[in-house]
Amino acid sequence: MPLIELNGISKIYSSNGTAVKALESVTLSVDEGEMLALMGPSGSGKSTLLSILGAMNPPTAGSLEVDGIRVYDLSAERRADFRHAYLGFVFQQLQLIPYLTAIENVMLPLAITKRSQREQAQMATVALDRVGLGGKLRRLPSQLSGGEQERVAIARALVNDPPIILADEPTGSLDTHTGDEVMQTLQSLNRAGQTIVVVTHNPENTRYVQRVVRIRDGRLVPDV
Repeated sequence: MPLIELNGISKIYSSNGTAVKALESVTLSVDEGEMLALMGPSGSGKSTLLSILGAMNPPTAGSLEVDGIRVYDLSAERRADFRHAYLGFVFQQLQLIPYLTAIENVMLPLAITKRSQREQAQMATVALDRVGLGGKLRRLPSQLSGGEQERVAIARALVNDPPIILADEPTGSLDTHTGDEVMQTLQSLNRAGQTIVVVTHNPENTRYVQRVVRIRDGRLVPDV
């Protein structure tokens, strides 16, 4: 059963008075519980597609439905509520706050909720346990390895228990061994039922996913 449905998505930007087509007629479904890799060269449109999936970038044409919700029919305020309820983000730049501990960084998405500090801390602890960092709650980012910092970012994406995780180049700045550990963490979460879309340029990462979708010049191309 598709959880995410992109139908005829196109995106055109204006650059110095010239129309630049970033995406053209992209149609794609992602099933609930699927782990999918989106691959393509620089400038292929994969980052634009991820931003549209993330309810942050209205398409020029086409529609995005998540769990039956037509996302871009929502007002900007309702889309923000949608993102909080449905999406967890792992950014290419981890955006960890250097002076906050691991648990404090993971609690950040809960700051806008009405949950008590105690409940927020409990939820963050559970999320860190899920990524294998239950023993490092009070470490600052500088006291963690690159792979551990990435797992803190994954825990932060998970903390509100969203049905979908969007990960943008989660291994891009890591060595091969550490990158494998991060992909294994995502794979473990997926096996527990999490729906995950990973943008990656690394072919090695495709062995951890169930399906690879390739994009070139704004269009989806068959996997070969």
